[in-house]
Amino acid sequence: MKLYPKNFSTAVHNCNLSGISLSRYFLDIEIVLNETTEDEILRQMEKNLSVMEKAAAKGIAGVTSFSGLTGGDAKRLAAFRATGSPFGDSLYLEAMIQSLAVNEVNAAMGVICATPTAGSSGVLPGALLTMRDKLNLDRRAQLNFLITAGGTGALIGNQASISGAEGGCQAEVGSASAMTAAALVEAAGGSPSQSAHALAIALKNLLGLSCDPVASLVEVPCIKRNAVGVVNAIAAAEMALAGIESRIPVDEVIQAMGSIGRMMPMALRETALGGLAQTPTACRMTAMLQQEGHIPWPFPAAGRNED
Repeated sequence: MKLYPKNFSTAVHNCNLSGISLSRYFLDIEIVLNETTEDEILRQMEKNLSVMEKAAAKGIAGVTSFSGLTGGDAKRLAAFRATGSPFGDSLYLEAMIQSLAVNEVNAAMGVICATPTAGSSGVLPGALLTMRDKLNLDRRAQLNFLITAGGTGALIGNQASISGAEGGCQAEVGSASAMTAAALVEAAGGSPSQSAHALAIALKNLLGLSCDPVASLVEVPCIKRNAVGVVNAIAAAEMALAGIESRIPVDEVIQAMGSIGRMMPMALRETALGGLAQTPTACRMTAMLQQEGHIPWPFPAAGRNED
């Protein structure tokens, strides 16, 4: 994308030079790039946030996926919290509930906001909807959170990928977690440099994650990976805010993710020809879904791939 810097380090440098936040920096770029106004971008972000809020509420109430393979886990986790988790209540648990809820709505063919993809759509709202009260974020601050995350995602996509088919799940849930970590740091009052370290830490933790969806549906293991992604994002943000730095620079981490994606065999890049998708149980589930008509297309996963 023209106007976007070539790397995240440049974005941080420009922010420090001008004394502005990442959200202000990315917002100014979007105004010029789309030949629009600040108010129009904020209106679009408000629409996105509203979609996230509705999806989370719907998911917590309980939904079932189109295939019937998944559903109700956010509701179960919320009930588990209500009856008293043996580990106690925490913001991490709340974030997991919100994250599962949004991604279950995606699997149920509901309306979600891709952040950056549908398969990773629960990570960012899981963190934002959980932390906005804790951080006393007003509505504008919540929209800034989305702007920071969106701009960060653009930089990840420009240097590597946000596609599971191209880079594995590290490019989807990994990118979502990294975007969220960077936005969380800014929302908590951290600097652009700290956001960069949070992004690097979060992404490093998920490097190499394969995209191996059972029956080629964005359900198993995708939904639960969103819960892992949001916890990872919060942990990375807390480390960065504490002054912990990534020893590998942020752009090198992003580029490493792209390199790993290119090294991945096709079987681990959204084809359902390897990994969890080719386990005996997954193959039986796939055959059942085909027989029931939930998978209308010919599906190659008839047996376990031993390669």
